[in-house]
Amino acid sequence: MIDVVALGEVMLRFDPGEGRIRTARTFQVWEGGGEYNVVRGLRRCFGLRTTVVTALADNAVGRLVEDLILQGGVDTSLIRWVPDDGIGRTARNGLNFVERGYGIRGALGVSDRAHTAVSQLRKGDVDWDSVFAAGVRWFHTGGIFAGLSDTTVDVADEAMAAARRHGVTVSYDPNYRASLWADRGGPERAREVDLRLARHADVVVGALGLAGEHPGALRFSADEVPDALAAVADLLPGAQVLATTLREVPSAGVNDWTSAAWSAETGHVTGPHMPGLHVLDRIGSGDAFAAGLIHGLLTGHPLDRALAYGTAHGALVMTTPGDVSMATLTEVEALIAGGSAHVRR
Repeated sequence: MIDVVALGEVMLRFDPGEGRIRTARTFQVWEGGGEYNVVRGLRRCFGLRTTVVTALADNAVGRLVEDLILQGGVDTSLIRWVPDDGIGRTARNGLNFVERGYGIRGALGVSDRAHTAVSQLRKGDVDWDSVFAAGVRWFHTGGIFAGLSDTTVDVADEAMAAARRHGVTVSYDPNYRASLWADRGGPERAREVDLRLARHADVVVGALGLAGEHPGALRFSADEVPDALAAVADLLPGAQVLATTLREVPSAGVNDWTSAAWSAETGHVTGPHMPGLHVLDRIGSGDAFAAGLIHGLLTGHPLDRALAYGTAHGALVMTTPGDVSMATLTEVEALIAGGSAHVRR
């Protein structure tokens, strides 16, 4: 039986290590995707049984993505395989080239994801009632998947509505990517989609993305976050929990990292403060935060403890390369308890 289902794209990430994309001669390959990273973390760090609903072109690249997903322990039975035409004219698999950044040079992502198999999913392609009838406890999707095409918005809406019918807890992460909306209405259209979909959600991660006129329109100081989350709660009266990471970036390699959340029961809650956090690779840390938060809520912890799981897991993911979590639950709980970086023997 599956505990958590995610809906989203899984791409191949090409990582030049300490080098630059434009001068690289070799790349290390990982799998990654905003929604997928959440269930990957829930499986490998927190031991939950997870699956991903996605689509891949059925060629050697798609099968490499599948192999990487299998290595992460995520169930692959809900992958929709699209016939390969030989050159990717009708459907292809997404690629994501990512530099980690260093010092004053920030991280850089260059995605090659147009016309992918998953972007062509349509309403009715997935039997969501069958997916959710088997005891699933949680469903997660987000604005990256919704932003892939005009049809994926409808697929996300259909999936979230079906999950609610089956009593499954639903989470949504706006996860705005300007490149996905550049020729499709920009941030204003992204906000319309986010508000349409987030109204299905019990839990919204990255909730500050819904504050302001459009994603990224406003930056909030720590003192402004409680009011900003309260304003988002007014927009989403059905949401039970709103959560967000909070990050300051003195340099690519050193971040100040914390989090905050809101619920009707608790009001505003703050997560652990981790100033001066040394960062190897920040990509995927927000998804790791979502995974830790979901773990905490699924296991019945109060919101402040769930927030601590998310904050600590996100921090640990920034200490290793790639999108996906290499942390253990023991490490997460040790960090929450104030653990240090001393050698363990």
